[in-house]
Amino acid sequence: MTLSEILTQFESLRNESTFAHNSKYGAVKQYGVKLGDIRPIAKLIKINHELAFELWETGYVEARLLATLIVNPKKLSAEEVSRMVHSMDFVHEADWFNSYVLKDLPGKEKFREQWMRSDNKWAARSGWSLMAGRVAREPDGIDINATLDRIEKEMPTAPPEVQWTMNTTLANIGINRSEFRQRALDIGEKLGIYRDYPVSKGCTSPFAPIWISEMVKRQEKQAE
Repeated sequence: MTLSEILTQFESLRNESTFAHNSKYGAVKQYGVKLGDIRPIAKLIKINHELAFELWETGYVEARLLATLIVNPKKLSAEEVSRMVHSMDFVHEADWFNSYVLKDLPGKEKFREQWMRSDNKWAARSGWSLMAGRVAREPDGIDINATLDRIEKEMPTAPPEVQWTMNTTLANIGINRSEFRQRALDIGEKLGIYRDYPVSKGCTSPFAPIWISEMVKRQEKQAE
């Protein structure tokens, strides 16, 4: 498929509810395509590194989401990764980039340390996303106390986009590191971020104390 063909298909897949929802949460350049309608297109294309960059450069939300699914992370240069991260402007772009590109990115540790201190909210969101994953899967070498110090100090005034992945890091510490669990719970209670976050039935609250407690209960039940 060519870029032109893909954009034409996006036009035909416009969904008014999706368009309104995306607009409400900050999307400016979009077609209003459901997320579930983007994945089948990616399956047809498979990996196409060059097309991924063409899609990304359009600036359309759907094109960038598709780009994250067909790009080859191992072929990305540091400059290209940095340009993509700093050009993001919508939360779904950031989350798909973090999930489908960053996780397979060579040398991602360098970006984690750099982006966690960035003034760019999307880079910072990605940096803390990498930290959340590191805490959960490869905590060796991470100063957990220093990380908790930063979360306690910085999360209250961080942009909402950054708060989300900082909070994920806090929860992952409490869930996976029992020796730091009480401190993580205390910080979550003290900050109160996401305490009143609306949650659908059957879903776990992102409020760190509830999230931590629920996941620990599940772990204990599985261990019985």
